Amino acid sequence: MLAVGDSAPEFTGAAADGSTFSLSSLKGRPVVLYFYPKANTPGCTAEARGFTEHYAEFSQAGIAVVGVSVDTVETQASFREKCGIPYPLIADRDRAIARRYGVLGLLGIAKRVTFFLGPDGRIVEVLEGILPGPHVRRAVERLATKPGA
Repeated sequence: MLAVGDSAPEFTGAAADGSTFSLSSLKGRPVVLYFYPKANTPGCTAEARGFTEHYAEFSQAGIAVVGVSVDTVETQASFREKCGIPYPLIADRDRAIARRYGVLGLLGIAKRVTFFLGPDGRIVEVLEGILPGPHVRRAVERLATKPGA
């Protein structure tokens, strides 16, 4: 898995809204990049809704939020609609993004890992854990204590 100080690998993927998303489009902004195991499951729904609940605060601080899982674009689209998610959800069907970040689990799904990226594209913090709550809480804590980082 990538670590603090590493450069976040560039990726391009299909977004839930049908567009093509590139991480490089966020260059110069801090990013909360979170990987989640499976759309429409209880933990992933709680996590997505948590980031959605605080999205206005992240946006106001200039921080982008991006979610990635190995689900299909169609599954991501229904998940996005169901949860009212305003930020990009990326479908990593070939698992290339999860592999590049070192978060692909044994069952072929992404582990729950959140990468906090600085405006320069370097990883400033990594949070790994099965429970979704700590990921959202840490992102909100970072927002409150380190705006823009």
